[in-house]
Amino acid sequence: MLDFDAINADKILTRYDIKMESSEKPETIAARILPKDPALKKVAEDVMNLKGKLIEDDVKAALKSNAPEIVIQDGLLKGMDVVSELYGRGIYYLPHVMVAADAFDKGMKLAEGAMSTEKKTKGTAVMHAAEGDPHDIGKNIAAVLLKSNGYKVIDLGRDVLVDTVVDSVLKNKPNFVTGTALMTTTMSAFPRITAKLAENDVHIPFIGAGGAVNREFVESFDMGVYAVAAKDGPHLAAKIIDGWSWHRLREKWDDIIAGKI
Repeated sequence: MLDFDAINADKILTRYDIKMESSEKPETIAARILPKDPALKKVAEDVMNLKGKLIEDDVKAALKSNAPEIVIQDGLLKGMDVVSELYGRGIYYLPHVMVAADAFDKGMKLAEGAMSTEKKTKGTAVMHAAEGDPHDIGKNIAAVLLKSNGYKVIDLGRDVLVDTVVDSVLKNKPNFVTGTALMTTTMSAFPRITAKLAENDVHIPFIGAGGAVNREFVESFDMGVYAVAAKDGPHLAAKIIDGWSWHRLREKWDDIIAGKI
């Protein structure tokens, strides 16, 4: 078994630099995304550099001078932004992303534990990764963003059965549902969920996302609303809480995602 704790992560960015002849250098990518605040930058770098053993102490240090929401948004998530960028460019591979996600999760537990429980909840979301799909990194990041924006998240986890999602919606009566699919073999679970919800006279927005799906697919079934990235979640959620139906979300989708409304 690989010992990820033994990785000299400080050299990872340099190691791949020679392979990026005409592309933006990894160091430049990191500098563009990382926060300026020293404490928050250290947290982001721990995620980016796969330093799970250091992140808890650095999150604690950052919490001394920053609100938990800031540590999440400008520290932990910025680190994952760099990881996502490096992965998309073929510099990081899936094992790097998994170790970064583990560091991210450790930091999140501390930051969430420091968040005020008195904050008024804006609304509720039932979230899951599709039946048969073991990938939940994107879903986890989306959950963090919704939580930090004041939403209650009922996280069902990954590889969630269609009936489990439906039962949770009927029981908890959320404002919307989200589903992620990274494998094309699993995305068919989404329309099966919405069909069963419709049978129970439930017609709330179903936000579909993940590498396996696109807007055309998500809008091919009733209730489906596409999200390009995790950061779109709070924007779509705000409109849902304002009373927007899934029909209207689709109609104004371009403007919502572009931040025009």
